[in-house]
Amino acid sequence: MKQFLVYWLWPNPGMWTYGDKKILMAIVLCGILVLLSFTIKFWRSQLQNSVTRSLSNSWSRATFWFGIVGLILIVSRVETIQFLSMRVLWALWFLSFFLYAVFQLIQFRRRHYVLLKRVHVVDERERYLPH
Repeated sequence: MKQFLVYWLWPNPGMWTYGDKKILMAIVLCGILVLLSFTIKFWRSQLQNSVTRSLSNSWSRATFWFGIVGLILIVSRVETIQFLSMRVLWALWFLSFFLYAVFQLIQFRRRHYVLLKRVHVVDERERYLPH
């Protein structure tokens, strides 16, 4: 049990460099999240459906901050900044990202609707039919 806790909570785990492929992929992923936040903000400004716009209100800010926090965790891991480079913080980051995505998906599926225009057809035969 102690070995398990040491693995996840050790404040300075191992030497990483910016040339490592895992680190480069993580930097690219977090950069994509930051760029995706600006794309979502532009997409929301083009939306006509007010329900979709209100449900996607927090998506831009959330992707931006998940990307920034991921970049901070990567830099602290490579630069060996203690207590910000713990593995448990990465697990917490992934868990919170997953829970946010699942919660937003459930809310979107539950609360999204489209207003349909009502068309009233005037039938000339209606006044001759019995009521």
